[in-house]
Amino acid sequence: MKAAGMVLVVLGILALVYGGFSYTKETHDADLGPLKVQVKDQERVNVPVWAGVAAIVGGALVLLGAGSKSVG
Repeated sequence: MKAAGMVLVVLGILALVYGGFSYTKETHDADLGPLKVQVKDQERVNVPVWAGVAAIVGGALVLLGAGSKSVG
């Protein structure tokens, strides 16, 4: 549980710092004999501020909940 809480907190902080992430998407691919043609598009996904804050708060709650339970 602690690991999941830490992951949520880290992802929330990264979402607030970077505001999103980008990735490359291959849209077209053609082989014309020895000639190979590829088209790649750069896509950007914006993460809303409320989602980053919610991840931090949720991760903190998980960490507090995992820390207060006694093993026994």
